[in-house]
Amino acid sequence: MLTVHHLNKSRSHRIVWLLEELGAPYAIQRYERVGRTGAAPEALKQIHPLGKSPVVTEDDAVIAESGAIIDYIVRRHGNGALCPPSESALYDQYVHWLHYAEGSAALPLTMKGTVDHLSNTWRPLKRMVDTEVDLHLSYIDGQLAKGTYILGETFTAADIQLSFIGEVAGARVDRTAYAHLDQWVRMLQERPAYQRARAKAGE
Repeated sequence: MLTVHHLNKSRSHRIVWLLEELGAPYAIQRYERVGRTGAAPEALKQIHPLGKSPVVTEDDAVIAESGAIIDYIVRRHGNGALCPPSESALYDQYVHWLHYAEGSAALPLTMKGTVDHLSNTWRPLKRMVDTEVDLHLSYIDGQLAKGTYILGETFTAADIQLSFIGEVAGARVDRTAYAHLDQWVRMLQERPAYQRARAKAGE
């Protein structure tokens, strides 16, 4: 049985959602953030040395990092669903978006959540972060202007992986300035599998 080591209010919601989309069997091992910082509990380090979530385990396998986890689940449990054929040109785009989410887009949004609380002494840094946030959100918005989903008219696991960026954007900026991105996030949140994951894993 595949087990999702799920930390509340974390990126691991995407993994539960993916499994709900696939209808694959899984169990949830829950962890709660601790202290005023909301840090992950030490118990997660017993699963993986980084002590972060998401992590999934299955038999002797321990997989960390959202992109790697999604790739593992789609290959092992997807039966060809939520992923373009590996020999297609669309597959290369799928891999790009799957890894772009955490590799490039996440850092500026994470930084914005920190620098917005700094004094005006940090204005040059704030401007730089705002420029980077706009660059990435505009890039995603431009791609979504071409179709319903990130790869056009087919919903894939890349949409699930990238959804975190759109959701965090809603807490950091006026997401309606990126109309296609905003509409896409709202549409994803209405999916029945998303709602089931929310009910099981929390906000």
